[in-house]
Amino acid sequence: MAISPEPANAAPVDSWLTDMDGVLVHEEEAIPGAAEFIEALKSNGLRFQVLTNNSIYTPRDLRARLLGSGIDVPEDAIWTSALATASFLADQRPHGSAYVIGEAGLTTALYEAGYTMSSRNPDYVVLGETRTYSFEAITTAIRLIDRGARFIATNPDVSGPSPEGKLPATGSVAALITAATDRTPYYVGKPNPLMMRTALNRIEAHSEHTVMIGDRMDTDVISGLEVGMRTILVLSGSTSRQEVEWHPFRPTRIADSIADVVDLVHERTRRDEE
Repeated sequence: MAISPEPANAAPVDSWLTDMDGVLVHEEEAIPGAAEFIEALKSNGLRFQVLTNNSIYTPRDLRARLLGSGIDVPEDAIWTSALATASFLADQRPHGSAYVIGEAGLTTALYEAGYTMSSRNPDYVVLGETRTYSFEAITTAIRLIDRGARFIATNPDVSGPSPEGKLPATGSVAALITAATDRTPYYVGKPNPLMMRTALNRIEAHSEHTVMIGDRMDTDVISGLEVGMRTILVLSGSTSRQEVEWHPFRPTRIADSIADVVDLVHERTRRDEE
């Protein structure tokens, strides 16, 4: 599918943000064009970040998984909801404490941000994604929130994919805790524009000169739009062409997949250099 041209007076593009699942990979399989897209960014000297709401893995884990799929993304070009959450908490309450429901991606990020993990009067209860949600851990979280701990969640996604079908994700468990405590968490990950802004800050990019690529209207496109970026929706993931029309906002462009964006990177860079 051809991507519609931009106006001739569009601002130059020197930075790109892209979602990972549904844009670059499906499970462990690379989406055609994903490796070429990353190489196009590198060869043109463009700044970029690969974003994911998945808080299970560290950037090092994700780099290894992407490399196994043939996609070579530097570790420092990966920005997760866990890292965004740790950055937010370190800014809000430096050297605080947290009771964490999550895996290595989240606990490592919090440790590196100077946080202490504790179940004794923590500053925060931090809920992330995990392969096995423990009823005991959820009960502890509810009791700590009732005692005054602030409630944070890495992202609002209610389900995630698996080869067997849907899996409950962070948003579903957050809803359970909210029902028990009457306390709604602050979600740091997409669609919160905060995650986009922190990703832009990492590469010293300006939203006016950055494009966001995603496969979901309700997270990727809306958060990119709210930060002021141009957006590209790819139809290789969650959102279908028909579903685009259900929303009161639209992406800047629509493409069948990331493969359709590779030539755009080269063309846009050539135009900006002229």
